[in-house]
Amino acid sequence: MSGSRTTSAPLGRDAARYLLPGEQAVVNQRRHWAALVRPGVRGLPVLVLGVWVLALDPDNRFTVVLGLAVALGALGYLGLAFAEWWIRHFLVTKRRVLLTSGVVVRKVAVMPLRRITDLTYQETLVGQVLGYGGFRFESAGQDQALSQITYLPDAKKIYDDISELLFPTDGGSRGGSEDEDGVALPGRPPAPRPAAPTAGRHATGPIPGFRSRYPRPR
Repeated sequence: MSGSRTTSAPLGRDAARYLLPGEQAVVNQRRHWAALVRPGVRGLPVLVLGVWVLALDPDNRFTVVLGLAVALGALGYLGLAFAEWWIRHFLVTKRRVLLTSGVVVRKVAVMPLRRITDLTYQETLVGQVLGYGGFRFESAGQDQALSQITYLPDAKKIYDDISELLFPTDGGSRGGSEDEDGVALPGRPPAPRPAAPTAGRHATGPIPGFRSRYPRPR
């Protein structure tokens, strides 16, 4: 790639262990902090309610237990949302697209780059203001976990990086005008084909020891 690599999120051991030996991440991103807004809107009011019930009547055992249960449940929900945000990584190498997710049960969705048939970049009005966007990948037999990637910071830069991998220029790493599946790459002239043999008779010299019945014209 000719551009600089997008590695704003540190590639920890958890994400690095899913790369093959010698494989490097061209794109490595966590989701934008805006992905935490929805869990925060849901969990923070419940946490405030639990604390309020807990402090409403400290001498009442029922309200203390109820408030404590509500507050702990809200804290657990917010903690899981933050852990999921921290663990989820969007990785792109020169061969694959990976998405790691899951706190209790780890899941890694993988899609080969050569199987991607279409890439759609989308950015909402709020995303333009806050600085995040998303992608839609389409491929034959696509994995639903990778069909939609949302809340990616610097999405335009990531889009440029992925586009350079999917559609390399003449100075790119891929050689020739076709990929490994024999599909013509866009923007490249077709490779010259060997010329087919010309149909027709070829002049040959006389065969030694053979005498023809027909006289050779002089």
